[in-house]
Amino acid sequence: MDPIELRETMPALESGAYFNWGAGGPSPRRVVEAAESALESHEFEAPTSEGQYPAAFDAYDEARDAIADLLGVAPAEIALTESTTDGINRVAGALDWDDDIVVRTDLEHSAGILPWQRLERERGVDVRVLETERGRLDLEDVTAAAEDATLFCVSSLTWTHGTRLPVSEIVDIAHDAGALVLVDAVQAPGQRPVDVREWGADFVAAAGHKWLVGPFGSGFLYVREGLEREHDLVPAAIGYRSVVDPNAAEYEYAPGAGRFEVGTASPAPHAGLAESIRALEEVGLDAIESRIERLTDRLKDGLSDERLLSPRGFESGLVTIDVEDPESTVERLSDAGIVVRSLPDPDAIRASVHAFNTPEDVDKLLEALEAAEP
Repeated sequence: MDPIELRETMPALESGAYFNWGAGGPSPRRVVEAAESALESHEFEAPTSEGQYPAAFDAYDEARDAIADLLGVAPAEIALTESTTDGINRVAGALDWDDDIVVRTDLEHSAGILPWQRLERERGVDVRVLETERGRLDLEDVTAAAEDATLFCVSSLTWTHGTRLPVSEIVDIAHDAGALVLVDAVQAPGQRPVDVREWGADFVAAAGHKWLVGPFGSGFLYVREGLEREHDLVPAAIGYRSVVDPNAAEYEYAPGAGRFEVGTASPAPHAGLAESIRALEEVGLDAIESRIERLTDRLKDGLSDERLLSPRGFESGLVTIDVEDPESTVERLSDAGIVVRSLPDPDAIRASVHAFNTPEDVDKLLEALEAAEP
């Protein structure tokens, strides 16, 4: 299957040019149908056959297997969550904070900012922010910050500029200093092949509702094997999915990432995610990345150096563009049937280009941007 064949099954793309995949990816019909089928089976058939709980657990297991295969890790290292924000919060709640230091970049999404701000306010954690330049991080600054750090929180792909941060190098520096690393990877899976083991990170949080074209609510968290024993990870929330035996006189946390799951949740979002992963793998993640590169090159070729705030060379499908009035530009483009978003910093617009866009979409965006300029 090629990207256009899958695009043709995405009703949201039947009219207009959609360039906001970095916020939310419209799903193909087969993904929505998989989620609906899981819910119908769970509610209509399971009660009088295998039971609703076994049916839900089968769906959880299938999703965990699909996510693990996508990331190149073991299923036991994957916890199912609702979102990237949810995953980051579960990590923030599992460490025993005292006189600790968290280091993040100034490129993080609110998901990678607010949990640490709360720890700073409520637990006195020292949160240090690494300053960057046009989406670039200086590894010398990372080395200087690592000396006393407890944990680094960094994005693999920056939502502000579309730059790739050197995750494996950051991890090496942090680990040499005894710090843990949590990666916000939500902008990467679905754009390109991702091998989490190459990064070497301790935690990786992401979700299926962006480039993976899965449903909202299909988040996931990678927890490196053995980490829960090395650092005595005790999640802030506990439930029957968190423990080995919920009926035991003394509870014992589940090994691996399992302790980060809590209780009853709908199987539908993660059943949809499992199907979306299958669909993207049928297209081929290498083919998807190659097409994204060709389309972003086409877009960047139509932008001057002054207007292009992302790297001119390909790093991702996220393209940040300087315009005079971002909010009104977004509105004007929307009136023309083109969906982009504005950014708070830099004060610009961002076009997210996926393999399911077309050259005609890109040309339409460029023409509209030219017409919108005074």
